Amino acid sequence: MIAIGSDHAGFALKQAIMAHLKELGIDFKDYGTYDDKSCDYPDYAEAVCKAIIEGDAEKGILVCGTGIGISIAANRHREIRAAVCTDEFTARATREHNDANVICLGGRVVGEGVALGIIDAFLNTEFSNGANHVRRIAKLS
Repeated sequence: MIAIGSDHAGFALKQAIMAHLKELGIDFKDYGTYDDKSCDYPDYAEAVCKAIIEGDAEKGILVCGTGIGISIAANRHREIRAAVCTDEFTARATREHNDANVICLGGRVVGEGVALGIIDAFLNTEFSNGANHVRRIAKLS
């Protein structure tokens, strides 16, 4: 299951991502926000990260205006490796090399088509499990 959340600035893009996941038959849960009224991104990062940490979700998708603030909030958790991605290459690389379990997008940065390609790359790429990568990830936590 994929946990997904956004603040008001990421709300529209989150809606498009959820429609895409539904089309692909990928199970997800929306942790808010549920409208485009101003709100605080750390609250939604916390909810998505908690779902992953507690084993209710395998991966997470977070969206705010730039992807940066919500990634900072997510990365406050030792078990979370959240990466801001703006293209498919970085989405694949962060899975292969960093075993990222959360992807962060900027609703004001990437368009819908690019965002859906990024999501597909993130969800369809496995961790390479190379010795160098495993060693480096161990140092993160």
